[in-house]
Amino acid sequence: MKTIYLGLSGDIIHPGIINIIKEASKYGNVLVGLLTDTAIAPYKRLPYLNFQQRLEVVENIKGVHKVVPQQEWSYIPNLKKYKPDAIIHGDDWTSGFMSKERDKVFAFMKETGGEVIEIPYTQGVNSSALNEAVRSLGTTPDIRLKSLRRLLEVKKPIRIMEAHSGISALIIENLEIEKEDGLRCFDGIWSSSLTDSASKGKPDIEAVDLTTRLQDLTNILECTTKPIIFDGDTGGKPEHFIFTVRTLERNGISAVIIEDKIGLKKNSLFGTDVTQELSPADEFCEKLSIGKRAQVTKEFMIIARLESLIAGFPVSHALERAFAYAASGADGIMIHSKEKSGDDIREFCEKFRAKYNNIPIVLVPTTYNQFTVKELSLWGASIIIYANHLLRASYPAMMNAAKTILEKERSLEADLLCMPIKEILELIPGGK
Repeated sequence: MKTIYLGLSGDIIHPGIINIIKEASKYGNVLVGLLTDTAIAPYKRLPYLNFQQRLEVVENIKGVHKVVPQQEWSYIPNLKKYKPDAIIHGDDWTSGFMSKERDKVFAFMKETGGEVIEIPYTQGVNSSALNEAVRSLGTTPDIRLKSLRRLLEVKKPIRIMEAHSGISALIIENLEIEKEDGLRCFDGIWSSSLTDSASKGKPDIEAVDLTTRLQDLTNILECTTKPIIFDGDTGGKPEHFIFTVRTLERNGISAVIIEDKIGLKKNSLFGTDVTQELSPADEFCEKLSIGKRAQVTKEFMIIARLESLIAGFPVSHALERAFAYAASGADGIMIHSKEKSGDDIREFCEKFRAKYNNIPIVLVPTTYNQFTVKELSLWGASIIIYANHLLRASYPAMMNAAKTILEKERSLEADLLCMPIKEILELIPGGK
């Protein structure tokens, strides 16, 4: 019997998948290359099911002879390894970012004397619509909580965007753009104390209690499925931080970030100097340790945020603290800077990576925003947070619309600046 290779993600089994397996089995034994999370994550949204769950499903589909992992998005490595007589694929890869992979497959199979079998894409099956249908079912706190660590295992860097309301979170949840090498999307949500306060027209002070923050965060939790990283400011007193950790974990938040400064809160990018009082390193280490002992699951993450560079200290000062925080159990290190060159951040990342290769580094490129995700990844960044951009974008848009209505004495001209109400209703699940 000939061997027919079929690459699948296997996350959603729909009639199109069953159809192509039936067609492939007409030519010989079906060898399914099941894409791993690592293969999928850089190009598409992380599958809802992990690899082992998907493997169990696909192995039990009638017509599948054998399942092997496909460790890369490209088919070529597995075609070289298993040397199938043919590969089968739907004709939907003739356009879009998959067309380049199609050309490579045709060239390889021609060179090796193999065959490429293309079948018409199953009509009435829309993968995007199926994904949307699954997404509309929501998630559970347990699944959401685990998703950040799962992402960190298979994708770097992870893109995180700030959300301050349900509708801004829906943008992060649903937005995808197609690039030459795959789809781009945000991987998770940053719950910022700054944007949460500013969206209410209030100053960013730490006096806001956790219960109030969570009431607002509920609006985001109810309409999204992606992991959430919570801005925990200083974490408060150690006994309060225990409560914070357990409350966030119970609600399905994936991580909390706390900063190592004390005293009256002032935003890090506002122009603080060396007079900014930093927490004694040993006390902050103890707070981290207390938080780690308080959590119930292994998946929840406590990330230490360093304010050394903001306060005017050298990179060596930040590194000394970062090493201490890592030794105390911090699940990640966030480093902040107001320098536009980014040189201090790059130096920190390279030196920290020389000692700790696996602890995630979190960067917030608000000031040094000339660097791309790829460039920051080369420095050693694991998570990139865009900390306040949706809020900052919303204010001038609202101001422009309001000003136009006042100037024109009517709202006709403002319509050109506004999203149609129909699209708003379609954006919101159940809004029609």
